[in-house]
Amino acid sequence: MRRWRLVLGGDAADGTGCGLAGQDVAMDGALTALYGKGDKPQSGRDRSAGLGASAPSVARWLGDIRTYFPSSVVQVMQRDAIDRLGLSTLLLEPEMLAAVEADVHLVGTLLSLNKAMPDTTKETARAVVRKVVEDLEKRLATRTRATLTGALDRSARITRPRHHDIDWNRTIAANLQHYLPEYRTIVPERLIGYGRASQSVKKEVVLCIDQSGSMAASVVYASVFGAVLASMRSLATRLVVFDTAVVDLTDQLDDPVDVLFGTQLGGGTDINRALAYCQSQITRPADTVVVLISDLYEGGIRDEMLKRVAAMKASGVQFVTLLALSDEGAPAYDREHAAALAALGAPAFACTPDLFPEVMAAAIEKRPLPIPDTA
Repeated sequence: MRRWRLVLGGDAADGTGCGLAGQDVAMDGALTALYGKGDKPQSGRDRSAGLGASAPSVARWLGDIRTYFPSSVVQVMQRDAIDRLGLSTLLLEPEMLAAVEADVHLVGTLLSLNKAMPDTTKETARAVVRKVVEDLEKRLATRTRATLTGALDRSARITRPRHHDIDWNRTIAANLQHYLPEYRTIVPERLIGYGRASQSVKKEVVLCIDQSGSMAASVVYASVFGAVLASMRSLATRLVVFDTAVVDLTDQLDDPVDVLFGTQLGGGTDINRALAYCQSQITRPADTVVVLISDLYEGGIRDEMLKRVAAMKASGVQFVTLLALSDEGAPAYDREHAAALAALGAPAFACTPDLFPEVMAAAIEKRPLPIPDTA
């Protein structure tokens, strides 16, 4: 009943008959400041809130919610405060940034405010972004490198492998005609094995990222993955961001924070122009993976976009379309364009950061992509 009382807000009609005491009162106050009703009876998501635009009161509130709630809840409440109360401009104050709980969504908000950010706030903002980026790298880098190194090794096939390098699945498939029924076994006359990736570049990866406002979390994750891929000597990685213009940020891949502050969230979308640039950079089509990360709302020339994808695939390029690279699930997207790409053999799907290494490994090895079941 205590939990229901905190959820329902304590109005006369909440039906709990439960009173609060001690820290619960303060916790209820923090919730009411964000989700509480105004004077006029309103419902659900239309309720007004009571934080106002006072920086000191918001800073105190941020401190309160960090005291009363776990980090995951704090991040949700911060996001709601920014969306419901228009508190984005307060994030331009250094003392406010120091009070918030940093996460991917906060980074996206800061990047959208980048051009309006005063010099006094920029260093604090970079520190907040760097903390999030470093946390993501710690979580994602090791598994990504291990998965892709294995994929690069397996993509180099050899016909005289050592025993521990034998690819048994392919070897069995290649020798099925040598099955001996009386012994219920296969005589492997031809062995197929994994090669070992040398230090030379084996594959080229092009990350082409839509930087429209709805793709903020995807831009953050893609920048981190871009830096991880760029650290692998056997991969040549290029990172391109676009709205109606195209910007190549490959020379900044050593530092994903520089990449993120080189983006400009918002604006229109010209996927065709971005793909034209990426296509012009491809020198080894059969060894290239292009990853388009976009919700596919095209403001450019639709037919030309589809022709470019078809041409790249015909030349041997592995083309991957991700509607989102985030933990949020599939976003709103242009279903007509997604269906057209699927018809070209480039199905569009949302991808979590944890699945991304497997998607890249499958593309490198030219095997079916691990597309999530959306049924």
